[in-house]
Amino acid sequence: MKTFLPYIHTVQYYETDKMGITHHSNYIRWMEEARIDFLAQMGWDYVKLESLGIVSPVTAVECKYMVSTCFSEKISIQVSIAEFKGVRLKLVYTMKNSEGQTVCQAHSEHCFLDASGNLIRLKKEYPDFYGALTEYAGSAPA
Repeated sequence: MKTFLPYIHTVQYYETDKMGITHHSNYIRWMEEARIDFLAQMGWDYVKLESLGIVSPVTAVECKYMVSTCFSEKISIQVSIAEFKGVRLKLVYTMKNSEGQTVCQAHSEHCFLDASGNLIRLKKEYPDFYGALTEYAGSAPA
């Protein structure tokens, strides 16, 4: 099975608040950055998906903040597929600082729609993409 490299995000000054720590809303943005990188590593980057007419809205997100982060820190974000059953995709994100401390544990859920907003049956309409997602499903750490 393919090993995916973590996405590395450097905390920007504008992402911090008056207390000098990263504002909680930015972790959601980092998840999107990491998700785009993860799909590209799978060979299914967003440009390719959108050119096929596939959009993937977020249907749920959850974050558990554990350790604060600050300006200029490098945050490693490991993404894995926790669940995929053909319609809904659940991704898990483990964010760590340079000391290896988990700063945030999160997940997001997505569905797949066509340009008209109709659910796509990936197995039938895009079997290669379905196969790639299925191959890595369940690979998330427990």
